Amino acid sequence: MTDVSSALALLQRGTHEILLEDELREKLASGRRLRIKAGFDPTAPDLHLGHSVLLTKMRQFQDLGHEVIFLIGDFTGRIGDPSGKSVTRKPLTEDEVKANAQTYREQVFKVLDPDRTEVRFNAEWFSGMSAADMIELAGQSTVARMLERDDFEKRYDAEQAISIHEFLYPLIQGYDSVALEADIELGGTDQKFNLLMGREIQKHFGQTPQVVITMPLLEGLDGVQKMSKSLNNYVGVDESPGAMFNKLVSMPDSLMWRYFELLSLKSNEALEGLKRDVEQGANPRDIKMELARELIGRYHGEEAAANAHKSAGNQLAEGELPDDLPEVSVEFGGGAQAPIAAVLNRSGLTTNSAQAKDMLGNGRVRVDGTVVDRDHMLSVGQSYIIQAGKKRIARVVLD
Repeated sequence: MTDVSSALALLQRGTHEILLEDELREKLASGRRLRIKAGFDPTAPDLHLGHSVLLTKMRQFQDLGHEVIFLIGDFTGRIGDPSGKSVTRKPLTEDEVKANAQTYREQVFKVLDPDRTEVRFNAEWFSGMSAADMIELAGQSTVARMLERDDFEKRYDAEQAISIHEFLYPLIQGYDSVALEADIELGGTDQKFNLLMGREIQKHFGQTPQVVITMPLLEGLDGVQKMSKSLNNYVGVDESPGAMFNKLVSMPDSLMWRYFELLSLKSNEALEGLKRDVEQGANPRDIKMELARELIGRYHGEEAAANAHKSAGNQLAEGELPDDLPEVSVEFGGGAQAPIAAVLNRSGLTTNSAQAKDMLGNGRVRVDGTVVDRDHMLSVGQSYIIQAGKKRIARVVLD
């Protein structure tokens, strides 16, 4: 496989659409250091892993030797992106834009290489644009073309208001690509119309049109709805290492490879190796832990990643014990064996028999690192490391 083919295979991973793929191949084959643009309107200060999908693809371009432009739409943020909206979005104030933009800047370099990242604000060129310049830009499209957009068409058919400034948004986003001389622009699937508009605006200003790459919206931990804080199916980038670890390791196995494709910086070859491991009998939970440690390391550092399972209460599952492990003696005279439910109760690891049975039935009890069920028996005269749930763990001696 040639270098260009290898690069193309990596860049194709997880993408929804590449327009046009032949043009992307030509740009990669040119040997130039390409300029990769992605714009972010600073509308939400609370970031989660879904927001990092574009950043991950940008980092892959950087690892291939290209330069990325992290564009903060401080000007367009005051207009309000109408993409996917059924009503006119409320414009942000200048103070809101500044506050949210600062949050993005604090997080972006946890994914991107700062030495190959150009951070720009589109107010740089739009604040000085004259009315005549804006009229020229507005002349590059028609109302009919704008109504081809699915969200505009639906609102028009439903007789819902569409403000004139919303028609300007795709044109303004397209002009950003002119100002930045972008070779490639990344965006979500809901941005396709705007991204393609960038190609048309570049042609008008005599530039080679950019390649458009759309990325899918990341599913949340429920595997159904897109990741969203309002749906409580998210992993926040500012969450504690333990919380991130628990959420990622507990995700459905069916989501595992999707998250690897969209969030991991591992090579295609490394991912294929992990898939072979699972096919040959590796526990999917172990693979999810590898992803969890990669992402925690990115946002909290390698030491936090190495110890995340401890703050998550999973020491026993990882073969480690807390330094302050308590020891409990439980009397079981007159018998050679003791049922695990009774041991949990008498040792204080559960508060009553119902809780003990519930935890056993849900696979939340480990004895010496192994999950046990309600029928499990322990030998009197022996000691065991028993963990009930995430937090309760003790060395239990049966007398």
